Amino acid sequence: MGPNAPPPATRRLRAMATWRVLDVTDEGAFRLVPPCADPGFDHRTCDYWEDAERGSKAARVAWLEAPLAPPPVRPALADNPFAPPARDTVNPFLADGTGDDDGDRFAAQVENPFAPRSSVERPMRTGVPRKLALLDRGRGIFGSYATIGLADDEPVAYAQFGPLSAYPRAQRLRDLYPQLPAMPLPAVITCIATTAEARRQGHARRLVEHVCSDLAGRGFAAVEAYPDLTRPEDETSAARPEFWHGLGFVTAVDDERFPVVRRELD
Repeated sequence: MGPNAPPPATRRLRAMATWRVLDVTDEGAFRLVPPCADPGFDHRTCDYWEDAERGSKAARVAWLEAPLAPPPVRPALADNPFAPPARDTVNPFLADGTGDDDGDRFAAQVENPFAPRSSVERPMRTGVPRKLALLDRGRGIFGSYATIGLADDEPVAYAQFGPLSAYPRAQRLRDLYPQLPAMPLPAVITCIATTAEARRQGHARRLVEHVCSDLAGRGFAAVEAYPDLTRPEDETSAARPEFWHGLGFVTAVDDERFPVVRRELD
C-alpha cells in the first residue's frame, strides 16, 4: 500500500457508498447540480454548447434566478380603430370554444374524436432559471438533457447530453470533419464532470455508462464527445480522449486541438 493510499476504513466507506442517478427535470434537481472544479465556471449557467456564437461557461449569478416574465405585447383588436370588426367564430374542439388558436397550445382541450391521439409534455420556458429552460427543451420528445450522479445522496458528478441538433456548437465543430458518418446522426455528450473532492473514484465513468445505456434505449446508434485540448482540463467540459477510450470510445478524428471520440451503441 503506497504512502498516499487511503486507510482501510476509508476504502470500506467508499465501497459501501450507494450510487444513484437523478435526471434534471425540475428545479429541485437543478439545484442539486454539483459545482465545477474551477469556481469560475458553473454548469448551471453554461450555454457554451447551446449558443455557438456567444455561449459561455462562466459562472453568472444572475442566471440562477428565474427571470421576470415579460409583459404581454399583443394589443387587443378593440383598441385598434382601423382593425376589421371581430368575427364570431366557434371551434367546438377548443377548450374555450372561441376559435382563438394563439393561446396555450398545451392547455386541456375538448376531445376531438377525429384527431390522432398524442400526449405532449410542455417544456419549462418561463419562471425557471435560464439554463434549466435550456435543459428542458426536449421534454415530451427526447427527455432529460442532463443527469446527476449521487454517492450517498451527495451530488458528485454531472453529465449533459442530447441530440446533436440541441447543441449548435457541437454541430459546427462536427461540420469541420466530413469524414465523420453523416447518418445516422449521433447523440452527443457535451459535458462530463466530477467535483474536485470526488475525483479519481470512478463516478464520471459510471455516469457515462448510464448515459450511454440511456441513449441506446432512446434509439441512438452512436454517441460522440468533443474534447478540447487547447485548454487546461478544469476549463473544459468533455474530459480528455484517454478518459473516453477507457469507456469504449474510439478516436474518430485525431486532431491535436479538437479531436472527436465516438462509441457505437448496442
